[in-house]
Amino acid sequence: MSEPSKQVSPMGVAADPMEDIAVESARRLAWRRAVFRFRQSSLSMLGLAMVLAVLFVAVFGSALAPFPEHIAGGVDTGNRFMPPSLAHPFGTNELGQDVLSLVMAGTRVSVLAGLGIVLIATVLGTVIGAVAGFFGGWLDEVLMRISDLQLTIPGLIFAMAVAAALGAGLFNMVIAISLGWWPGFARLVRGEVLAKREETFVVAAYAIGAHPLRILFRHILPNIISPVIVKMSLDIGFAILTVASLGFVGIGVRPPTPEWGTLLSISRSYMPDFWWTAVFPGLAMFFAIFGFNLLGDGLRDVLDPRARR
Repeated sequence: MSEPSKQVSPMGVAADPMEDIAVESARRLAWRRAVFRFRQSSLSMLGLAMVLAVLFVAVFGSALAPFPEHIAGGVDTGNRFMPPSLAHPFGTNELGQDVLSLVMAGTRVSVLAGLGIVLIATVLGTVIGAVAGFFGGWLDEVLMRISDLQLTIPGLIFAMAVAAALGAGLFNMVIAISLGWWPGFARLVRGEVLAKREETFVVAAYAIGAHPLRILFRHILPNIISPVIVKMSLDIGFAILTVASLGFVGIGVRPPTPEWGTLLSISRSYMPDFWWTAVFPGLAMFFAIFGFNLLGDGLRDVLDPRARR
C-alpha cells in the first residue's frame, strides 16, 4: 500500500497536519493563560476599564454632549463662569460654554491624535529597526546614526519646530510628533531582531532557501510583536500628553475646535477664581493617561515575561 500523502508548505517542506494542530492548540493555550494572568491583576482590569471608557467618550462624546451647540462654537454670555451645578456639572467658561461638553468633544481630538501618533511611529520605527538589525553592515550604521541624531533633539522641541513649519492643524500636529517618536521603536525592534536572527528556526529557514525578506517579515517579526505592543500601550499616554502640550503653547489644534491642551491654555488666565475651567480638562487628561499606563503595565506583565514583577 502507498504511504499517505503529506501536505507541502509554501517553502517546499512536508508539513504534518497533526503538528500544525498541535502548534495552534499551544498558541490558544498560551493566549488563555495570558488572559487569565491579566484578569488576575485588579490594576490591569482597572486600566482596561478606564481605557474603554475613554475610547467610548472619544467615539460618541460629541453626540452625547449635553450642549452640542457649544462644541460648534456657540456662546451663551449670560451664563459666563457658572460654577459646577446640575445643569452644568463641570461649570461654564468665559464664553458661557458648557465645560463638560467641551471636555467630551476634546477627548476625540486628544485620544485619536495620540493613537495616530503611536501607530505611525510604530510602523516607521518597526520597519527601520527590523531592516537595520536584520541586514546589518553599513545600512545598520546609517539608520542607527540617524536614530541617534534624532534622539539628541528633545522630542517636544522637535515637534514644535516641525508643527510650526507645517502650520496649525490636527494632521500636521500628528505628523510632527510622529517624526520624533519613531527612534524608540526602531531601537527596540533592532535589538529584538538581532537576538532572533541567530535562533534555530531562522537558520533552518535559510537552509531551505527562504528569501531574506520572507524570513524577516514572516518568521522574525511575528515573534517580536509582544514587546512592541507593550511599548505602544505605554506610549499612548505620553503621546496624548505631547498633543496637549502643543495645544497648550498654541501650536496644535486651534479654537474653536476643543482639545484638552487648548482648554487648559485658555483657562490658565482665570485661575484660581474660576478653577473648574482648568481642573476638569486636567482631570480628563489624567484619567486617560493613567488608564493607558495601567493597561500598559498589565500587558507588559502578560506579554513580556522578562519584565514581570
